[in-house]
Amino acid sequence: MNLVTSLQILAMTLSCTMVSGSCRAEALHLYVAQDGDDAATGRSARAGRTQGPFATLQRARDEIRSLRSAGRIPEAGVVVEVREGTYRLEEPLELGAEDGGSETSPVVYRAEKGKQVRIVGGAILTGWSEVCDDSILARWDEAVRGRVLCVDLKAQGILEYGSAAGGGIELFFNHQPMTLSRWPNEGFVKIADVVAMEPVDVRGTKGDRGGRFHYEGDRPLRWKEERDLWLHGYWFWDWSDERMKVESIDHENRIITLVSPQHNYGYRKGQWFYALNALCEIDQPGEWYVDRDSGILYFYPPSPVEEGEALVSMVSHLIRVQGASHVTFQGFLMEGSRDTAVVIEEGTNCAVVGCTIRNVGGQGVRVSAGSRCSVVGCDLYQMAKGGISLTGGDVRTLEVGEHWADNNHIHHFGRWYRMYHGGIHLSGVGLRASHNLIHHAPHTAIFFGGNEHLIEFNEIHDVCLESNDAGAIYAGRNWTMRGTVIQNNFIHHVNGFEGRGCVGVYLDDMFCGTILRNNVFYRVTRAAFIGGGRDNVVENNLFFQCSPSLHVDARAMGWAKYHTDDWVQEMEEKRTHLGIPLFESPFIDRYPALATLLTGDPYAPEGNVIVRNVHWDGTWDGMEGKAKPMLQMENNLIDEDPGVIVGKDGRLRLRKNSPAFSLGFQPIAMDRIGPYKDARRASWPLDGAYSRGSEK
Repeated sequence: MNLVTSLQILAMTLSCTMVSGSCRAEALHLYVAQDGDDAATGRSARAGRTQGPFATLQRARDEIRSLRSAGRIPEAGVVVEVREGTYRLEEPLELGAEDGGSETSPVVYRAEKGKQVRIVGGAILTGWSEVCDDSILARWDEAVRGRVLCVDLKAQGILEYGSAAGGGIELFFNHQPMTLSRWPNEGFVKIADVVAMEPVDVRGTKGDRGGRFHYEGDRPLRWKEERDLWLHGYWFWDWSDERMKVESIDHENRIITLVSPQHNYGYRKGQWFYALNALCEIDQPGEWYVDRDSGILYFYPPSPVEEGEALVSMVSHLIRVQGASHVTFQGFLMEGSRDTAVVIEEGTNCAVVGCTIRNVGGQGVRVSAGSRCSVVGCDLYQMAKGGISLTGGDVRTLEVGEHWADNNHIHHFGRWYRMYHGGIHLSGVGLRASHNLIHHAPHTAIFFGGNEHLIEFNEIHDVCLESNDAGAIYAGRNWTMRGTVIQNNFIHHVNGFEGRGCVGVYLDDMFCGTILRNNVFYRVTRAAFIGGGRDNVVENNLFFQCSPSLHVDARAMGWAKYHTDDWVQEMEEKRTHLGIPLFESPFIDRYPALATLLTGDPYAPEGNVIVRNVHWDGTWDGMEGKAKPMLQMENNLIDEDPGVIVGKDGRLRLRKNSPAFSLGFQPIAMDRIGPYKDARRASWPLDGAYSRGSEK
């Protein structure tokens, strides 16, 4: 799904003014083209004259700096139009405070209308040859010999490769990420047993921290000549992975020893891993390996290499904005960075609009601090980490950041960093994630932390594919992070690794003060999960084929009491919680339930309200016995056929005469969930009602 076409109205608006949408004055247009010249003026799209286009984005930026210094920026701002083609960056496009615009005079970098404009942070490899070294050929199966090609990276000026642990060089062929040589080619193998060195026991789950374990089979005999062998595993918990370098292999006793420092939680029998970065394991099309000493890259191409494009990532970022305001990037295809593609730090009213971001070694877009920055109408996929990260606002003063991610399609992310890199990450106060479609990821779709975010009208499916004890939408372990509204979302087909169960909305470890309303959960295990928290509301949700639909426990009164003991002690001694003065303004004013936190039983999951929900065809009750009497439960339709209709589009509705409506259940606007095509709505900002639950 590419939303550039659907955002043409917004493009016209941005080229004139970010506010009124009317062209009060003509914006200055500068042009960049592949056949341009940085010695030209940039005033014309046609090359070959002194008035012709620039050759680089950096030259256009410098021209805007010069014009601003001379006081010659027009009232309507500047539009930099980049003509069709591929633009390779040897360093990021860096913008500072002096490169921004204003509310009435914005700066817009945009792709030529209807054309593909690629901003690439990598090098296209040439000079491939067959592998002729007999000592290398002998390490491969006979069927592979003659099919693997090699190229000398050093001869092409590529000298830095990074680590196989991540963040280094990656290979993409015909716009698809290739596979760093591994075994097995798909899935994992299991730890046969751990070697007892430093035993660990977590509530009966036993393992060892020593970094030595037994394996089954004889495959590691092939790895004797590997000098930089790594293992990627979920070593102790299903939600905590790490790449570990192999120190040695005892083939006689089938023991692998890993390089210290060891995994934080340790290792245990039955957990899963695979081997990577082994030259000898190139055995199927798409696999590759870099000899970091010689600089030779080996590649088994899935199709003739001379007929495709082999790209290796080079620069850290593609675009980095620091302190600028009113800058927009629109319509670009961006790929090939080793880290996050677009970084916006301390920016105000900056936007990434209608772009496609793929094949990067970090996140698609990261916004830190600042206010009212947005990522709108973008396609983001095949990122090594997550999609969009937004941080803004002040959790001590509850000042809002008002960043938002709206109308994006985010999928097949977490290629390399599998856990804790969501499709969208909200951190701070007063941020929004709305109308996004998020799917196919090893872990979470949306992480949030902080206060008073709005998460609405998103469709989420097929996430947490490689993890358990995880949630499609997740937050945890804080008493002060309150006020977030999660509403009008469609979460479906979320069942965890090997189908062993995951969570729809996961309020983990005593998370409090969150509203879940008007959401539809379909075929989700543990759909709504309150892990010992307080003052949460689960209202007017539809649960269909979920088991269980609702989980509430009293963990702070049991196994998790040690977490809460520290919190209570801090509050009694310092009147703070994790450093936040929660008994003072603005916290005590905004969240009056905090006033009685210590006067009652702070360990008890009190104040949770479960009203007007519909559950059918699954298991409703996942509630712990100690927690159930503390819940306020009213007008829920449980295990009575509500007349669920599954449409051809896979979306759920209730028949008009459903008994749920007589209990006060309100229809859920399924037709408004997910991305839309109306560009006029794409620029709608928050208006201060960030937690009111209404779409503006």
